[in-house]
Amino acid sequence: MRAIFIWQRIISPHMAGLATALVDLGMEVVYVAERTMSESRARQGWSPSDLGGARLELVSNAEAVRALIATAPYDSIHLCQGIRDNGFVKIAQRELARRRLSQWVVMETVNDEGAQGLLKRFIYTTLFWRWCRSLSGVLAIGLRTPDWVVARGMPRERVFSFAYFLPDWRFSSVSSRNEHGPYRIAFVGQLIARKRVDLLIAAVSRLVSRDVELVVIGNGPQQDELRAQAESLIPGRIHWKGRLPIEAIPQELAQADCLVLPSRFDGWGAVVSEALMVGTPVVCSDACGSAEAVLASGVGGVFPSGDVNALTALLGKMVEQGRLSTQKRQELAHWAISVFGARAGARYLLSIIEHIEGRRERPVPPWRAESCSLREAASEAGL
Repeated sequence: MRAIFIWQRIISPHMAGLATALVDLGMEVVYVAERTMSESRARQGWSPSDLGGARLELVSNAEAVRALIATAPYDSIHLCQGIRDNGFVKIAQRELARRRLSQWVVMETVNDEGAQGLLKRFIYTTLFWRWCRSLSGVLAIGLRTPDWVVARGMPRERVFSFAYFLPDWRFSSVSSRNEHGPYRIAFVGQLIARKRVDLLIAAVSRLVSRDVELVVIGNGPQQDELRAQAESLIPGRIHWKGRLPIEAIPQELAQADCLVLPSRFDGWGAVVSEALMVGTPVVCSDACGSAEAVLASGVGGVFPSGDVNALTALLGKMVEQGRLSTQKRQELAHWAISVFGARAGARYLLSIIEHIEGRRERPVPPWRAESCSLREAASEAGL
């Protein structure tokens, strides 16, 4: 039974499902973290995730990291969170390189806007030049991340499109809303400037149809400002639900006709995967890593980040076409679970490892290999 080590700063619900699914496929999984949860994530409604049969190891210092790696089998696989600003994981990466064990970098899209972006590109180019020989490969999460990593100097043949794969069971018993009432648009996330909820409120206010409501789930420092904007532009058509436990989000998404993630930047945006896995179409900006998932779904759409006119036009088209039928939602959910569920992710990861080890052809990401049956219908409808 081969060992896979997952090195994260905290237990992430976006990686815990993958760990559990790998165990189900017969792998020994060791999940290594500094602590179970951070204060900032707890405030967002996160809670420590069930790791199933994976073994949890909490390490608090460099000595503990080195001691754990000393016990790792020579053929073990190590998935490491990022390559920069990753705390004790950096210590692990150095020790793994010293022992010449197989290590992979798992990373999201990097925000490289403005002058700081120039500096980030330089830093990452330097880091990949330094670490390239020690890495088996990079699992690049997000639409633009693979090309960005290659541009920083990592050989393309060792860069693989990846995603966050969520526990399949979380979505199996979720029921969608009935087909009555106003067209419901949902936002889930922090109320901070980067998420651009102000852009979403402005776009909803410009829609020709007034039979539209907006549901906002989350809290943050922009809450009062956004409430004032909504009261001015869409009074009586917005519902503020505040922060909810992460376990409650799928059912809330199932009650929406569309999820919108209008962020100025998001490394991935797991709520997009969650929405698709309950059959809810998604609209997001092209600055969200999860635009990869939206484009693959064939429904919803992607708009240029910050462009309120493009967002308004896209939402207007969706409202005009009407909500998906129950059958179409079920088809969308089935497809999304089959490609973004943890079991699909675990199988895809193992096929990547087999490819790098010369035992199979390069695998196609599951969301590209399995086309969504809604694509043709969505294309005909102009969505």
